[in-house]
Amino acid sequence: MPILNITLIEGRSQAQKDAMYREVTDAVCRSLGAPTESVRIIVNEIPAGDFAAAGVSKASAKAKAPETTSA
Repeated sequence: MPILNITLIEGRSQAQKDAMYREVTDAVCRSLGAPTESVRIIVNEIPAGDFAAAGVSKASAKAKAPETTSA
């Protein structure tokens, strides 16, 4: 029974997560030959302030990023 633990920064919609569940399950079934019913996925969502890269939290990086405008 494949058990997958996925960590994401919070903020994705339930529809996005549902799509990910389907696609990850399909990939695991294809690559491992596991039956769909045996695949388990655990998602840990963390606040952007609790995830950092290169010493800067994602929340701080987002706050400092210049806003983009679409033309």
